[in-house]
Amino acid sequence: MQLTTKSYKYKNYEYTKEIKDLINIDLNSTDKKKLHNIYSNYYNLNSERIYEFIIEDLYILVEKHKLPTSQLSKIYNVGIRYIQIWLKELGLNRTLKKASKISSKNKISPVLNKLTDSNYKLEIKDKFGISEAKIINLPQCVIDFLNYLETIKGKSNNTIEAYKVDLTMFFRFLKVYKGLVFDKNLEFEEIQINDIDNSFIRKIKLTDLYAFLSFTEKQRGNGTHARARKVATLKSFFKFLQGKSKIIDDNPTLELESPKINKRQPVYLTLDESVNLLHSMNKENKNFERDYCIITLFLNCGMRLSELCSIKIDKIKGDILTIIGKGNKERTVYLNAACIRSIYAYLAVREDFKATDDEKKYLLLSSHQKPINKRTVEVLVKKHVRSSGMTNDKYTPHKLRHTAATLMYKHGNVDIRSLQSILGHENIATTQIYTHVDNDTLRDAVNSNPLANIK
Repeated sequence: MQLTTKSYKYKNYEYTKEIKDLINIDLNSTDKKKLHNIYSNYYNLNSERIYEFIIEDLYILVEKHKLPTSQLSKIYNVGIRYIQIWLKELGLNRTLKKASKISSKNKISPVLNKLTDSNYKLEIKDKFGISEAKIINLPQCVIDFLNYLETIKGKSNNTIEAYKVDLTMFFRFLKVYKGLVFDKNLEFEEIQINDIDNSFIRKIKLTDLYAFLSFTEKQRGNGTHARARKVATLKSFFKFLQGKSKIIDDNPTLELESPKINKRQPVYLTLDESVNLLHSMNKENKNFERDYCIITLFLNCGMRLSELCSIKIDKIKGDILTIIGKGNKERTVYLNAACIRSIYAYLAVREDFKATDDEKKYLLLSSHQKPINKRTVEVLVKKHVRSSGMTNDKYTPHKLRHTAATLMYKHGNVDIRSLQSILGHENIATTQIYTHVDNDTLRDAVNSNPLANIK
């Protein structure tokens, strides 16, 4: 089985004539708005999915023609369970009551559908507050590990999700690597791993880990930083298996070395570029005040993307903003005059009459009056950067965070310890990259050499 970095299984997918006739319909403006949200859900997944090219088709078949998951699974030649996962991830999943109505119209027994549909299991478990992680395609030992990270170690949802993604890829690779995948038409993302037991775990060797890292580099295109994160994931996971769950006696990651990471200079905007970015924003745009507020907060406070999206209005007290940073740690962000002005200018025009009471608590809302998501912010940042005349696509929200840190260090005479606190870095070594960016100071130092003007 070939392990590809990107699946094109459904690109130019060949439908039967009957299905082509169903899909070939015109969508109204309401449908197009819904599709926009669905695509946002897809891009917000932050991981590769195999149904990228059929999202609109899925919408038509599900929303316009009300096809049940059993028929969708036959159309796309995958199990019902995968169809349910797709629909859930895209926000197209139905309630049990609605699914039963659709099933009955399609002459499928509602009772049989209820007993076999894993959406029913999802709803029952969600009803009693049981984590969804327990019912997705994961080995029990991984579920135990993720629960440990959440309840004992207090890791953030983003961190736990990153561990889950890494371990899912690791076990899918091992099943292929050890010849345990027999369906040649199966995509990598469709490989089931919830059948992996403790006996399988005990047979994992250091050489298997090396093979996995080679796969991530050559087949998935992972750089040193991505592979180093996977090494950290594996080390933490196997340490848990040995020390906490007592599944293994020997830890294969003890001799596993992390790839050497070359220190990278942070990419950032200069002071002039930052000013130009703010001044170039179109005041006639309906989202100007919101977008200007976002760019201002990034450039002045240096907050993370997830921190910005989660800002709540009641956490703003004068010039003090309290946010939940990396690792679920609460920290204080001090707002300067520009930030305060931009926040209140946005609040003065913010439309939230369609938002629920819980949604209104968030400072930044999307055009649909929902709490803004990370993907939307990434897109608008790139749009405004291009509009300002810069063509470098590296200027992401994280690069604006770098910009804030660099400007404070270069122009604000902020010491390294204060900068560490402002950025919310746990380790000062992370902050020290900003001590190497002041090229003007280095240039002045060289020019001050008494031999500089000798001819």
